[in-house]
Amino acid sequence: MALLRILHHPDPRLRRKAAPVTQFDGALQQLIDDLFETMYDAPGTGLAANQCGVSLRLAVMDCSDAHNQPVVMINPEVISTDERREMDEGCLSVPDIFDKVQRYNRLHLRALDRNGAPFEVCAFGLMAQCIQHEIDHLDGKLYIDYLSALKRERIKKKLSKREAA
Repeated sequence: MALLRILHHPDPRLRRKAAPVTQFDGALQQLIDDLFETMYDAPGTGLAANQCGVSLRLAVMDCSDAHNQPVVMINPEVISTDERREMDEGCLSVPDIFDKVQRYNRLHLRALDRNGAPFEVCAFGLMAQCIQHEIDHLDGKLYIDYLSALKRERIKKKLSKREAA
């Protein structure tokens, strides 16, 4: 396994819509393992492949405190939602910056697992939030897109100063 480099906003690769996964081979399995290793090392709750420069509709997550409930989502799609609420959110691609965004508190997900087998899950709370966050990445969106233009500009300046230092 290997640690991957996590891209930071405003890297344009974060804005590309990821392509569907069509091959379930050894290279994909290695990528999944590397994503988990990178996510746990960061540390984070979820990580999309395109956050590491790989434009595939693949994300990993683990919402457990003990880091023992890994989930792989390939070609994920939300098929129903219910009940929006404001939630605190952050992102490994927008490091050390947190804000409140509106997310669905409950959702029904359909995706493929690491072997290409379809699965569905009803998620709520943190898991539902994480699913939405990672699917946004796969669609070329960041959580800061839900913030005001003024807040986004402040975040961009803060990150630019940090990168220059």
